[in-house]
Amino acid sequence: MKMILKFSPFAPSRTLIFNPRFQPRRVIHIHGLSNSQFRVVAMAGAGSVQKSEEEWRAILSPEQFRILRQKGTENPGTGEYNKFFGVGTYLCAGCGTPLYRSATKFNSPCGWPSFYEGLPGAINRNPDPDGVRMEITCAACGGHLGHVFKGEGFRTPTNERHCVNSISLKFKPPSS
Repeated sequence: MKMILKFSPFAPSRTLIFNPRFQPRRVIHIHGLSNSQFRVVAMAGAGSVQKSEEEWRAILSPEQFRILRQKGTENPGTGEYNKFFGVGTYLCAGCGTPLYRSATKFNSPCGWPSFYEGLPGAINRNPDPDGVRMEITCAACGGHLGHVFKGEGFRTPTNERHCVNSISLKFKPPSS
């Protein structure tokens, strides 16, 4: 299985993000980077969380299932995280994989949470069947997150807006 590893230079004062299925305290050394210590901050294999439709229905609410597994959309302005700006990490509501840092969230008038970039390797982009939009999904479980739009004029470092369904996310403050 091909695994995606995300590394962060070890710094005791820095909040580290990790997938709880892996050992967060494991310090590793990378060949070619002399005397540099890194910690695994997220780890997911492409499609590494695979469940049957029945298993997904058992762990997700009916609305989560409709959006994450059937590519639905929640009504604009109704989501829990639309106007929420707490400090922490947004995880996939389906599998718990870290997707976005709160520092990349910004206020847009679209009615859904907006981010200008996801964590490296956490999000897949696929052309939407409508031929216009680009769908974004969790790289680990394939759960539908929403869509990404480019060039809308928002003053973000990437000139992108990840328009994400709140119900596809779970917020984790830094201390938990």
